[in-house]
Amino acid sequence: MKPIKLFYLKDCPFCKKAFAYIDNLKRQAIYELIEIELIEESEQAELANQYDYYYVPTFYVDGVKVHEGGVFEREIEEIFKKAIE
Repeated sequence: MKPIKLFYLKDCPFCKKAFAYIDNLKRQAIYELIEIELIEESEQAELANQYDYYYVPTFYVDGVKVHEGGVFEREIEEIFKKAIE
């Protein structure tokens, strides 16, 4: 399984939706073992500054940016599929 990094801000409404979608998808057996490294941008600014993105939530799979900005559940499912390929 490829590692996923999720950059977010705790007060971001788009990030809150992303977390709800993630929780919903992880109820499915195929996705329940997916682990996501959570990086809160304002609390881990030094780490966040090492990555090329502007909007949150931003997802990286195996070091490659696969999504940036507002997200829908189907898009997170595609991210999960890339992680388990």
